[in-house]
Amino acid sequence: MSAAATPAGAAGLSPEEVLRFGEDPQARFAENLAHLEARISTACARAGRAREEVRLLPVSKTVPAHVLRLAHAAGLRAFAENRIQEAVGKRELLGDLDVDWSIVGHLQTNKTKPLALFARELHALDSLRLAEALDRRLEEQGRDLDVFVQVNVSGEESKFGLSPGELPDFLDQLDRFPRLRPRGLMTLALFSADLAKVRPCFVRLRELGEAARRGRPGLTELSMGMSGDFEEAVAEGATVIRVGQAIFGRRPTPDARYWPGFAET
Repeated sequence: MSAAATPAGAAGLSPEEVLRFGEDPQARFAENLAHLEARISTACARAGRAREEVRLLPVSKTVPAHVLRLAHAAGLRAFAENRIQEAVGKRELLGDLDVDWSIVGHLQTNKTKPLALFARELHALDSLRLAEALDRRLEEQGRDLDVFVQVNVSGEESKFGLSPGELPDFLDQLDRFPRLRPRGLMTLALFSADLAKVRPCFVRLRELGEAARRGRPGLTELSMGMSGDFEEAVAEGATVIRVGQAIFGRRPTPDARYWPGFAET
């Protein structure tokens, strides 16, 4: 059936949205979440971990606000965006819902003001300049912010994040910014269908987290793993997995638009 011939459905979706999300997105999301929950539970059991040790962070980039309203009805209470502008627009449209918003993509220092107004977490803290700008904006708002320090464990020049060698000094410097609450580390693993190449990235972040925690017992979290590799991340200690396509389906835009270094596999 062509896009033009596809019925819009009860949710008032466009033909293109029906093709992407189905005629009953709420039911599809609920089904996807059930499958995802089974996968997470299995991965935790295989690793000898309790299911409660792993938090699912749904990545909602490119999903329109009116579709996210249906995802909320299916049970989701948190959304993560890569671009602050996209998050701001969706938050305004969904202001009547109880939703926690997180930013998981690279943030420019001139975009800190809107983030300081509402975000629960930032999973991409990668420079002292950004830390300083965030702390200043948060002080103005009288808010604190949970942050994850992004580490480039794959060593790819196209990816953002600190090098592993820069991490210890960076963490020491964060004491200068009282409005930031460092919760853990975050990484983007190597993009590959070969999980034997991907898993060492998660091993490396786990090791870095263990070393950092010796001087900072509150730095307990590891944000790593996405739709295609989160089972490997769970096996290596992930406490937050950032999953989008396994919930919302394949995106219409190339992921390289959001994740530097991404290569289709």
